Amino acid sequence: MPFEELFVPPQIAAATGDDAWVQAMVDFELALGRAQGLVLTAPAISPAELARAGRSTGNPAAALVSGWDEDGVHRGATSQDVMDTAAMLVARRTLPLIGAELDGVAAACGRLAAQHRDTPMAARTLLQQALPTTFGLKAAGWLMGVDEARDLLDAVPLRVQLGGAAGTLAALGADGLAVLARLAAELELEEPVLPWHTRRVRVAQLGAALAIAAGSLEKIALDLKLMAQTEVGEVAESAEGGRGGSSTLPHKRNPVGAALTIACAAGVRGASSVLTGALAQEHERAAGAWQAEWEALSRALALTGGAAASLREALDGLEVFPERMRANLDLTGGLIMGEAKRVTGKDVVEPTDYLGSAGAFVDRALEAHEERR
Repeated sequence: MPFEELFVPPQIAAATGDDAWVQAMVDFELALGRAQGLVLTAPAISPAELARAGRSTGNPAAALVSGWDEDGVHRGATSQDVMDTAAMLVARRTLPLIGAELDGVAAACGRLAAQHRDTPMAARTLLQQALPTTFGLKAAGWLMGVDEARDLLDAVPLRVQLGGAAGTLAALGADGLAVLARLAAELELEEPVLPWHTRRVRVAQLGAALAIAAGSLEKIALDLKLMAQTEVGEVAESAEGGRGGSSTLPHKRNPVGAALTIACAAGVRGASSVLTGALAQEHERAAGAWQAEWEALSRALALTGGAAASLREALDGLEVFPERMRANLDLTGGLIMGEAKRVTGKDVVEPTDYLGSAGAFVDRALEAHEERR
């Protein structure tokens, strides 16, 4: 993608790039060989060569196999077995990197929730001031969203693919199920009940889980950019090293981490829609739908990691202005406390006296986060 390093950390870009896919394809063929008692040696081949050669067959797997001189390579498999398993390996190797960034976001949210457990601010509904809340409760809500999204992502099963030309493993005869089990063990992927060549539920589930994770990050970024507006001024991203500067307006302090997070999340949604759109595939092998998944899956993985990395950086350097939060509470001239006065029967109620269970909710969120860890 254009200017990839702007959006995606190098280690995540590498884990989802062409070289990673080729390595995963090679790992499939080597593991399939071992599952059948063979010791194979992978040929040296570049992603560009595979792409060029793969145009004649519609996928790079056939080109990879044709470069192998040893007998027995690819025995019993079909091209989609290679590509589907490679996709699962790319995902399995990238998800821990994404998880580490999500953990960083969660940790930052947890720190903010604890530090500002009792810091009053205006809650906003439909973008208008509603009642007093605390910044700690807002941050606790962010934390819960990230943790819940992480749980969904962790729950997606990553399964090996081996079905042969028509999903029957006929070429392996009576050894088919045993080879499948050994292949799954070799690659440390789950063994499916049966091949899933045109049953793409788990791929779509992974795409949806990535979109949910990116969306939970985008929610936080949206709150941050609204709170960082000049007229609101309740938080600001770090200005260290000129971060957030404008090319023409020296007074600006732009929420660049939030902006990058939102941009990445938009890309994940688009990629996820391709993966869910590929659920309907014809008969036992689709023409085009599974090929469309490769770029979409890499993009969804890379940009979810990018969203998390940008937001973690923004939160780690976030400046919070409690005095501005308190000043904003007073903008309505006391009207924000109208419900409080009716409920308590008092003529004067301080915002800090009408926070209900806000502090207790923060405590519960932090306890739930610790239990999850």
